[in-house]
Amino acid sequence: MAEAMSSADEDRQADSSSPGSVPGPRRTSARRRTLRILGIGCAVVLLGAAGTGWWMYRSLDSNIKGVDIDGALGDNRPRKASAALQATDILVLGSDSRAGDNAELDSGAVSGARSDTALVLHVSENRSEAVAVSIPRDTLVDRPSCTRANGTELGPAARVMFNSVYSAAGSACVVKTVEQMSGVRIDHLLEIDFAGFKELVDDIGGVTVDVREPIHDTKGGFTLDAGTHRLNGADSLRFVRTRYGYRDGSDLGRIGLQQQFLTALLSEVKKQDLLGSPVKSYRIAQSMTKALTTDSELASLTALADFGRSMNGIDPGSLETVMLPVKYDKADPNRVVAAEPQASELWEAVRQDAAIPASAKKSPASAG
Repeated sequence: MAEAMSSADEDRQADSSSPGSVPGPRRTSARRRTLRILGIGCAVVLLGAAGTGWWMYRSLDSNIKGVDIDGALGDNRPRKASAALQATDILVLGSDSRAGDNAELDSGAVSGARSDTALVLHVSENRSEAVAVSIPRDTLVDRPSCTRANGTELGPAARVMFNSVYSAAGSACVVKTVEQMSGVRIDHLLEIDFAGFKELVDDIGGVTVDVREPIHDTKGGFTLDAGTHRLNGADSLRFVRTRYGYRDGSDLGRIGLQQQFLTALLSEVKKQDLLGSPVKSYRIAQSMTKALTTDSELASLTALADFGRSMNGIDPGSLETVMLPVKYDKADPNRVVAAEPQASELWEAVRQDAAIPASAKKSPASAG
């Protein structure tokens, strides 16, 4: 007690030696209040930051829509070949609903929904190589029986256009159709909405493409001279969808543009300084997740992040792009069918995680 009094006396003496000084107990109390306020302030800032981070995570995570492929398709599916057990096969779809925001991106009077873009992305077991196999939307295929999203059954049908499968029964049925025609077990589904695609390109600041042949789409009014162009979201969408103003005006010519743009887009995303710009990173992530539908296994932010990191060793510049070998249908020259034996050789290479043979890279149907 004496020591405490002595300490207080020393404080008062020190304070009284300075003109205008605050008495010791009052100054100590003020100091404690200040420290208490600072402590509370720091706690509020930390809690606020944690809350913002949690809100951002929840916002992005809730954007992602999932499709239960395993539940929809059951056990009657292809098995992985022993040589490709660790390889990954992803069905990538570009959905073209022509409704809602998508309707504003198209001047035509087309209704319903189509998988306007479809490719199987095969990632090798060593995660350093990948090949994208594009499936022409006009390909005639045999559609298997499928269960729609609302639980109703759709019977099988022969010689239907590939891109009509999506509108008839949804993305799970597209997966089943691809597995039936290829024998390749599809591990994951990535579906991107066209309106979201436009927003994503704008958020990353555009994509640079080298146009090898001029595009003059008299139907859609889209024109690009040969040369290098930086495309914004709207023009990128026109670029991957253009058909009538490029080469012979067929879907086969458009596939070449889509494959070219895919490589350019992946390269652009990979070179973005996302860590250096958190605001931009969040904006890009927001656009991507809003536009994305995946299989249920990938339908969370953490699952997508882990999946993305597993693909980090792939150089977009080394991505091999091929088209399913097709030939014009004899009964309907406006449609194509898989060309044999080239198509079977292509799918066999994918199943075995092997190099695509040169014979499978040549399609009897010319893109012009």
